[in-house]
Amino acid sequence: MTWRDTIRTATEAVRTHRLRSALTMLGILIGITAVVLTVGLGAGAKAKVQDQINELGTNVLVVSPGSSTTTSGTRGGFGSASTLTRQDATALSSPVTAPDVQTAAPASTTSAALRAGSTNWTTTLTGTTPAWSEVRSRGVSTGRFITADDEANAAPVVVLGPDTVTQLFGGNPNAVGQTVSYNGVSLQVVGVLDSLSSSENASNNDLAVVPLSAYQQRLVGGANRNSVSSIYVKARSSARLSAAYQEANALLLNTHRVTNPRNADFSIATQQSILQAATSVDNTLTVMLAGIAVIALLVGGIGVMNIMLVSVAERTREIGVRKAVGARPGVIRRQFLVEASVLGLAGGVLGLLAGLLGTVVIPLFSDSRVDLSLIAMVGSLAVAIAVGIAFGVYPASRAARLAPIDALRSE
Repeated sequence: MTWRDTIRTATEAVRTHRLRSALTMLGILIGITAVVLTVGLGAGAKAKVQDQINELGTNVLVVSPGSSTTTSGTRGGFGSASTLTRQDATALSSPVTAPDVQTAAPASTTSAALRAGSTNWTTTLTGTTPAWSEVRSRGVSTGRFITADDEANAAPVVVLGPDTVTQLFGGNPNAVGQTVSYNGVSLQVVGVLDSLSSSENASNNDLAVVPLSAYQQRLVGGANRNSVSSIYVKARSSARLSAAYQEANALLLNTHRVTNPRNADFSIATQQSILQAATSVDNTLTVMLAGIAVIALLVGGIGVMNIMLVSVAERTREIGVRKAVGARPGVIRRQFLVEASVLGLAGGVLGLLAGLLGTVVIPLFSDSRVDLSLIAMVGSLAVAIAVGIAFGVYPASRAARLAPIDALRSE
């Protein structure tokens, strides 16, 4: 029997018992679909986080204050202390003390309820310097960003994010020149930030930026008006990011009079470390879902073995006739292995189609991003065939071992 005859016979056997074959392929179909979607969801989540990191800049460091301890001994989390100052940002911007740093922008943030006429909206109020626009790579779609004069005079001006404009002014394109208020202080809108469309993080488009001096003197104040929430540091290039990190770390240890780096009252995060931290949970979930997919494939493989054993039992007389006319055990084994492979291949193809359909449907009902992986698709199809063969070996071997006289006696 040629390979062509073997494949034709196996295909015909599968078609003869359509319902039984369909139920057998269902387990493999579910497993392959789960593999495709699991890998796609994991890749999509990582790509989404990467987009958000890229919006901040691949050559940006984020300096955060350390933890605080109250008089009662209660320790706050990282970032709860007031250990960073505007002077730290100024020192980091110096080409003498940090030659690999292009610029640095101090920033303080709080949640603020802005009011425009009878409309109010709670957003993130950020007090910073003109360098923030360069460090964060944010331009304005209309108007202008805050200037050095605004910072020097603690000018009551504000630059709004596009989503904030929509909530306060109904998307009025003439928001520049309008007035919003916070804590009884009127702020003139001088600009609207460009929209960041590549990220689904709404906070990037929903914020209000004011001069840091106005934030500290007019709007928020506080016991220590010289402290800032964080400092964004931009290296001169991605290649010089490591050098900028070392310079910033050494400079802050020196200015804060910290002799032991383990006792530093600040922390510096690179975008790569933020990316790794943000994707660690996604990777864990991907592994967990992949485990479920493997279990589904095993269930599908057991189904293949079951149907092949039934097929061998039903076709015992046929096997006896073929062996009586000279068919070798290897030919009989090959016939049933090909039949099992056809079941695996068909289930794999249907699983791929279901996975492709899932990549279209899932984003319609959730904010999850699914990125297809060609390697995962080809690999899953190969796994489907391998499952069919692996679980078809025993039934095929059992058929090949049947003695012709015993097979012919069966009814």
